[in-house]
Amino acid sequence: MVLIKRGILLLCLSVLHHSIAQNSTPVYVIVHGAWGGAWAFKEVDQLLTATGSNVYRPSLTGQGERVHLANPSVGLETHIMDVVNTIQFEELKEIILVGHSYGGMVVTGVADRLPQRIKKLIYLDAFVPQNNENVNGFFNDPKDYIIKDGGIVPSWVAAHQPPPTDVPHPYKTFTDRIVLKNPKRLELSTHYIHTVEKGKNPESDDFILHANRAKEKSWPVYILESDHNPQWSAPKALVELLKKIEKNDF
Repeated sequence: MVLIKRGILLLCLSVLHHSIAQNSTPVYVIVHGAWGGAWAFKEVDQLLTATGSNVYRPSLTGQGERVHLANPSVGLETHIMDVVNTIQFEELKEIILVGHSYGGMVVTGVADRLPQRIKKLIYLDAFVPQNNENVNGFFNDPKDYIIKDGGIVPSWVAAHQPPPTDVPHPYKTFTDRIVLKNPKRLELSTHYIHTVEKGKNPESDDFILHANRAKEKSWPVYILESDHNPQWSAPKALVELLKKIEKNDF
């Protein structure tokens, strides 16, 4: 009987230790931008993991290694649910949710669905949509796109490039309007990282509209010297900034 009680006690202590360890380990969920995939944030993942963080990088349907699932029916709701389901099925809590570029549309929708699972929300040079807005509304002339087989084909992507590479992005995700219903989303600790290339005026940057929206919402806005893709051009500086935001180290 004594041995049984000791065994139960050790099991309880083990479960408690595991729970404490989970709660103390920073958990990042990084959502990539259009045309990309989780592969784009591989180095950022490695750098964050080296700091003791757990990192999840869901690839959105039709992107990255899930490019074989691309079809004209893939919309913004599909991508929002890609991330919602990752969080739910992995049983993630207290997460630091990061959305890059188009990923800002996705993380906004995720925050609207699961605000209770999010510790911090970070927009990385990303769209900050209001209710009923879509990506096409942020561009002067959406007709500039080349649409083929339901996908937006970027000029820099050539046919038959070996992976990993950018791929056509589902066009419906740019025309779908986001639906936001949960005011709890607005109570989250939210931050904006505005990437600006060296020597350029932030006011002339393509994402100044969204950086200004963040300021209007009284979110902290940080300038990171980089092009639009700091995951490649400035990964170490990006991770250093993410860790400072995580720890409120300013």
